[in-house]
Amino acid sequence: MSKIPAVLLVDDDPTTNFLNKKLLLRLGVTDNVRVALNGQEALHEMQAHCQQQPADCPVLIFLDINMPVMNGIQFLEAYQQLPVEQQQAVVVVMLTTSVSSRDQQLIQDMPIADYLDKPLTQQQVERVLAQHFAGQ
Repeated sequence: MSKIPAVLLVDDDPTTNFLNKKLLLRLGVTDNVRVALNGQEALHEMQAHCQQQPADCPVLIFLDINMPVMNGIQFLEAYQQLPVEQQQAVVVVMLTTSVSSRDQQLIQDMPIADYLDKPLTQQQVERVLAQHFAGQ
């Protein structure tokens, strides 16, 4: 499988972001892993890279639910306002420790491709890639 153009990690925990970035780079998923500490930063990343440099647009987002400023659910609500073509070009995967039934209820109708429990593992990454990027 060839590398995907870019991945965006959205989590308020720098250690989690560091470990996930190392894992993705070690597995050769991409050479371009960007990090946002909350949903607002993630939207800014999407706007900056997808509109100005479409080839640099993240095609895979690992998104936490519980973050300050703008949480994962608020990000998804704003994400749904992006152009449909842009939404269809991105795979959003919830990566969280939240076991809240309220959170799980809220994301049921959201545009996510998968729901994974932290920590991110090689097996989870391989499954996401096989399911969503096998043709690349």
